[in-house]
Amino acid sequence: MSPGWERLRAGRREAGAAAALMRRFAERTGLGVARPPRRYLWTDAFAVCNYLALWRATGEAHYRTLALELVDQVHAVLGHHRPDDVRRGWLSGLGEPEGALHPTRGGLRIGKKLPERPVGAPLDERLEWERDGQYFHYLTRWMHALDQVARWTGEPRFDTWARELADVAHRAFTAGGRGMAWKMSIDLSRPLVGSTGQHDPLDGLVTCLQLQATAARLPGAPREPALDRAVSDFAQRVDVRSLATADPLGLGGLLIDAARVEQLWEQGAQAGPELLDPLLAAASIGLAPYERHNELHEPAARRLAFRELGLAIGLAALRPLAQGLEGLRRGGVDRARLRARLEELLRFAPLGSRIADFWRDPAQHRTAIWAEHADIDEVMLATCLVPEGVLVLGPGGRKGHQ
Repeated sequence: MSPGWERLRAGRREAGAAAALMRRFAERTGLGVARPPRRYLWTDAFAVCNYLALWRATGEAHYRTLALELVDQVHAVLGHHRPDDVRRGWLSGLGEPEGALHPTRGGLRIGKKLPERPVGAPLDERLEWERDGQYFHYLTRWMHALDQVARWTGEPRFDTWARELADVAHRAFTAGGRGMAWKMSIDLSRPLVGSTGQHDPLDGLVTCLQLQATAARLPGAPREPALDRAVSDFAQRVDVRSLATADPLGLGGLLIDAARVEQLWEQGAQAGPELLDPLLAAASIGLAPYERHNELHEPAARRLAFRELGLAIGLAALRPLAQGLEGLRRGGVDRARLRARLEELLRFAPLGSRIADFWRDPAQHRTAIWAEHADIDEVMLATCLVPEGVLVLGPGGRKGHQ
């Protein structure tokens, strides 16, 4: 591992504050306590990575236990049909105990409060945000979380589940042809929102490359289902000219993907480095407006913390990404071009710290919008404080605490 990523991985930056946030999250959502579990896939994916980071930072096995318990809860809750649904059992249709051995074969529900839109009902765009179903970009976040668990614990069953999820998600969300669905029904039988941008196929491509790299490094890691077709398909769907976005959460995602691509190339992935330049170029375009007036100057009551914190997480990757590039031992990348891109982006690195500092202030939490999104806000704030769980790919190859 290159020096930049090693330093981030070894850091114990703000672990105490992150641990407090993650304890509150566990208590509120029924993790490690006698309370009915309340699970939401996006938030839980970041939470798993946070517990892994805290395990790494403190050496306390309690955090590893929480990460593994959270994985089991997500599969038990979001891998099954809703309690208010006439359907019962695993989304995959598998019975027990086979369903428990393959909990992701039917995908995973989002965890929204309202049931999915009934067949034949007209689309209400506002209401659709509150309805259940499956989101591709939530599934890729969970694949990444499972892969990190496999890499950090050395237990290949987590990567089996990640690969099975990647396979079913690829087949379901691309079934309509060249386009990709943005949201599917709980049973993956029909699209609920039928179009998506470029970031979903990008996430699919980078995540499948990650799972392939894990199989090459982790003893006993699965190579089935094969993901070669998914990699090829996602690569054809990504238009690198259309990746730019000014959305803070999307920008953070671009930078997280760039961080993964650089590390995967260092770890021996056979594809991916050609993505680095367009990813960094798109991030540069998207960040340009942040030098002027933007929503980050608004009061807390008008801002969605988790979206800004997503940007801060991505910005935390810039310095180790630049250092990792200098230490990259493999060829196949234009280092001078990438170095220039990163020098342009590094001027935005302090913005990430400003975002995190703003939302760490308890005075900014006294708003209805923070209270409404407390779980996702606090978990992603914790990620800003211990970003290595999301940003630093685990080593694989050895079982146990690294």
